[in-house]
Amino acid sequence: MKAAVYRRYGPPEVLNIEELDPPAPGDNEILVRVQAATVSSGDWRTRKAEPFAIRLFNGLLRPRRSILGSALAGVVEAAGKDVKRFSKGADVFASTGMNLGAHAELVCLPEDGVVADKPSNLTHEEAAAVPYGALTALFFLKDKGEIRSGQRVLIYGASGAVGSWGTQLAKHFGAEVTAVCGPANLEMVRSLGAARVIDYTRQDYAEAGNRYDIIFDAVGKTSAAHGRRALAPDGKYVSVASGVAAGRREDLLFVKELVEAGEARPAIDRRYRFEQIAEAHRYVEKGHKKGSVVISLNHSGNS
Repeated sequence: MKAAVYRRYGPPEVLNIEELDPPAPGDNEILVRVQAATVSSGDWRTRKAEPFAIRLFNGLLRPRRSILGSALAGVVEAAGKDVKRFSKGADVFASTGMNLGAHAELVCLPEDGVVADKPSNLTHEEAAAVPYGALTALFFLKDKGEIRSGQRVLIYGASGAVGSWGTQLAKHFGAEVTAVCGPANLEMVRSLGAARVIDYTRQDYAEAGNRYDIIFDAVGKTSAAHGRRALAPDGKYVSVASGVAAGRREDLLFVKELVEAGEARPAIDRRYRFEQIAEAHRYVEKGHKKGSVVISLNHSGNS
């Protein structure tokens, strides 16, 4: 199988498409032929080992996990003998979490992992754009922020993969959403359900005089000290910079239901061929993407 492999930390050029032996599923695993995956901020940071603490879990001198990618959609190629939930030919989407490995033609996933049948109204490329942003946003808004109906919620970085889902999920939970983004993305975040938008190049949200029950920094570019000035007395500040979101299968199923009901949708900025993965990393690392960047591994062109 082909896989995007990096043997050392560094710039996008450390990524190379290599031919590797295909993995074999265990008794409780499925083997998925990946049709599409995403390149996230987590991928380029892990590739570059930025911050340095990434080396503590992925190898001090060189990466232990040499294949990046944490979100995918594809087709079940084979199933272990104990697998009951999925069968060969099933369309699935999944998060591999800290195990990574999605930037390959084939990947093994545990049946009880963060994997589910693909939303029926999405293509593989669209479905791959769901897990990373949706599960991260859900974790920080629901688990950390304890979001409730009627609250005022500010999403900082509302046009990115995490922020675009945060905007939609906050609205779903009954919150009044204020979205902070750049001038080129104001209409986009309005279309996702933001009641109010702030162009960060023209106005500092913390100085605008409004108070929020939750401030969710979806890009790790503001700070708790800065945000505190805009928090309500019992408000909560949550940020992706504070740690990794813990994805769960029940959360993926929850998001799938929202998508199939037409209450939420993935936003895709750019699509790249698998062979262009270094270029995709280079673009994502600039920090200006709108929604997700998708890598297509489907050589037939039908996803």
